[in-house]
Amino acid sequence: MSSDKDSCSFSIGDTAQEKGLPYVPQRYVVSPSNRSSLNPEKAQVPTIDMARLRQNDDEIRSMAIKELGDICRHGGFFQVVNHGICQSILDEALSVASGFFNLPTEEKMKLSSNDVYKPVRYGTSLKDGVDEVQFWRVFLKHYAYPLDAWIDSWPENPLDYREKMGKYSTEVRKLAMELMRKITKSLGLGPNYLGQKMEDGMQVMAVNCYPPCPEPDIALGLPPHSDYTCLTIVLQNAPGLEILDTNDHGQWKLVPDYRGALQVHIGDHFEVLSNGLCKSVVHRAILNSERTRISIASLHSLGMDDKVGPAEELVDDEQHPKKYKESSFRDFLDFLAANDIGATKISFIESLKL
Repeated sequence: MSSDKDSCSFSIGDTAQEKGLPYVPQRYVVSPSNRSSLNPEKAQVPTIDMARLRQNDDEIRSMAIKELGDICRHGGFFQVVNHGICQSILDEALSVASGFFNLPTEEKMKLSSNDVYKPVRYGTSLKDGVDEVQFWRVFLKHYAYPLDAWIDSWPENPLDYREKMGKYSTEVRKLAMELMRKITKSLGLGPNYLGQKMEDGMQVMAVNCYPPCPEPDIALGLPPHSDYTCLTIVLQNAPGLEILDTNDHGQWKLVPDYRGALQVHIGDHFEVLSNGLCKSVVHRAILNSERTRISIASLHSLGMDDKVGPAEELVDDEQHPKKYKESSFRDFLDFLAANDIGATKISFIESLKL
């Protein structure tokens, strides 16, 4: 580790994780309390079999919806299998993501920006060169719904990026909408509670690359955080996602990677909608010294300015008073622009609590 080998002024294309440095510069070193274990305990992740949720048999389907609701109330993190997305679509999405990050720096820099409001942007860490602590990540974020409105602004290279990432984003969005209907039904709100607002809502693809880190025990790929979303679905090519297990004294646990499975977690806006019955999942990205990890997070919320507040059906003055104020995706972007997420003492969800 070095405290003086790095300069405070650096550009997006000139960061340690992209240059393959043999040491971790001081600006990437996280506090001892936030460091990960080199041999983390594995999480016991509940599995939702989508085939059971799609059953014609009312009893089996009802049991599966109840199980899904129980998971959302007690942990909020699960994996889905038999989801219907072809393995080739998953593999091709990961392949074109890797292909993008392998492009020459000058090609990727065409999309570089620190502006969190831009619908397509390439960057590293969170806010490059601005935040106190930097993170060992390179990312590409782009809006994805409606696809025909955004796809022409996606990277032109690799040449098949738009086609293959477009196929995946379309399929994973269908899955997200299906899950949201089942989750709101499990809360007693009915499958169409969010209705057209969810159908017309935002989908953001966060395509992440975590290069090998020479000292993975003193840096992080992403700091602890919860997503602003209603629902996030994650595809990854290797383990590296850790969740804070609130059912086990707040221990960090590594999410195993099962080929073909997709990881799903509840976000802040669904915690708000449920008036705290479901909790958004605090998670982080850890690193390794041997291989590059790729993850693709599909983030689903209502429209940019559509406010989400606690469902009236889940609020009463005596036992279940309203616990959160309303907010939108734009409110989250405002929060992100104004705060150093790696250092701030308050999270977005905490800022919404009454």
